[in-house]
Amino acid sequence: MPIHKKKRQFEGGRVPANTKLGEKRVRHLRVRGGNSKFRALRLQEGNFNLASEGIAKKTKIIDVVYNSSNNELVRTKTLVKNCIVQIDATPFKLWYQKHYNVEIGKKKANEVKVERKMSKKLTKKIDERKKTRVVDPKLEEQFSSGRVLACISSRPGQSGRCDGYILEGSELQFYIKKIEKFESLSLQQNKKLRR
Repeated sequence: MPIHKKKRQFEGGRVPANTKLGEKRVRHLRVRGGNSKFRALRLQEGNFNLASEGIAKKTKIIDVVYNSSNNELVRTKTLVKNCIVQIDATPFKLWYQKHYNVEIGKKKANEVKVERKMSKKLTKKIDERKKTRVVDPKLEEQFSSGRVLACISSRPGQSGRCDGYILEGSELQFYIKKIEKFESLSLQQNKKLRR
């Protein structure tokens, strides 16, 4: 067929960002129409949402645990949308302690009351909050280890940010099973390579 049209720059894709876990490094890109994109090359923290409580906190990303599209992205610790990561639970624990006056995720006992000076009004307010408080047992188990599973919902290679939400309920159970299966498969492969 005769070529009726030459190559156009806007038709070609760009090199993937392959955002890795590490000290923050973001590049500014001028894209079509004079708009901007922020190419994150390295990121180590982001805003994560705890939907059941309706709060979001900035916290550190510890590790990439699971990626449904490619196992290689887990090995190289690449941050992409919808990958499962482990984050530091400390900011959420502190919020929980302040909001409910209960220390969540204690290993010895499930919950320990924290003694602090409070007015009668604040004590009454906290008691009201405790009545509606519900914590997923699997999530509470993770809080005791200090690490919580979360899903990235932003696109780090496009927005330069790594934001997401903490896994809860049936979604958390689903990914725990997937991660256990993934880890058992990787152990079997390592044993075969050693032989």
